Amino acid sequence: MTTTFATSLSTLSRLTCSKCGQPYPYSILQRVSDCCGMPLLAQYDIPSSFSKESLKGREGTMWRYQELLPVLDERFKVSLGEGFTPILELKNLAEMYGFEHLVLKDEGQNPTGSFKARGLSMAISKALELGVEGCIIPTAGNAGVAMAAYCAKANMSAVVVMPRHTPKAFKEECYWYGAEVHLLDGLINDCAAQARTLNKDGHLLDVSTLKEPYRLEGKKTMGYEIAEQGQWQLPDVILYPAGGGTGLIGIWKAFKEMIALGWLDKDVRLPRMVAVQAQNCKPLVDTFEGVQENSQHYNGLPTIANGLAVPRPLGEPLMLQVLQESGGTAIAITEDEMLEGLRELGQKEGLFVAPEGAAVWMAARKLLASGWLHAEEKVLLLNTGSAQKYLENIEGRYLG
Repeated sequence: MTTTFATSLSTLSRLTCSKCGQPYPYSILQRVSDCCGMPLLAQYDIPSSFSKESLKGREGTMWRYQELLPVLDERFKVSLGEGFTPILELKNLAEMYGFEHLVLKDEGQNPTGSFKARGLSMAISKALELGVEGCIIPTAGNAGVAMAAYCAKANMSAVVVMPRHTPKAFKEECYWYGAEVHLLDGLINDCAAQARTLNKDGHLLDVSTLKEPYRLEGKKTMGYEIAEQGQWQLPDVILYPAGGGTGLIGIWKAFKEMIALGWLDKDVRLPRMVAVQAQNCKPLVDTFEGVQENSQHYNGLPTIANGLAVPRPLGEPLMLQVLQESGGTAIAITEDEMLEGLRELGQKEGLFVAPEGAAVWMAARKLLASGWLHAEEKVLLLNTGSAQKYLENIEGRYLG
């Protein structure tokens, strides 16, 4: 049995600047903060009567956490059934490499084949609620596909700007959803510049990573699910493929909200968070390691993990904050290592994961070998998508 949510069940109360905390109203369309030009974060006033037990019997999607999500009127909920993806044990690989507790949350089982479905479902729902008629996005692939799908569901226009080298499957899916697709040479930062040109009159809402407040709220539901699916016991370490970093930031936001709710003990030891990047494009790793002050002038290269080709992430300060607060780290994985990870997950666990997910597995291997991870720790990997759309990148490379 599922519960139908009542209208205006959300407890959204305000938006705040992620840098200085200045409040902003949520009743009007917002982008980044006027004060600092930084992402806005949604805040909630949640009644103490809202308990973990309230979730029993609710639909098995991310919308089961409606009170903690920003959509005020369920008539504007644009859903394709996203969320509540499975957490799978990796027993074979754990035995091979000496992990005692190794699991993978498979976001490839979301609508449109990736975790981007969560964020774009939420962003498009809120945009519809605020009267937006069309959206634009620069994308490395999966986000553009998700936006196109949810805009189609919402009967909104969609404009997608992606690198020309993006695998054909991503482009074709956007076309089938009816999106207007622009291709250009370069990486996602070049696409972002082109999106600004195409939208210079502001007639479309730019739903780029962290350029509006609500994609983050969809992504944070991964954190709620990790806690609920683990019977409110958290892993010791979570490894996440960080391009724009919305999921990394969102999962950490969810953990903090659950502590405030009393769903997690205030003295709970939160997981150490690991940001995994591609060696070809590792701006966060370089900043974390002190190679550069920040990534504002970083130049990256393409990678088979398209979602990791984000050379200048707006959310870098927030990602660094998560790593610092959690006692985590950042690590880069080569293209050859990703291919090795794809082979191992496929041949040992029957999982055909995105290269981003393979990078996360290889990061876990390397961190265990280095002693940063310990065999007895509970380790959770995030696979962000299905490898099906990446076949052009990896075709014929299944042999070592």
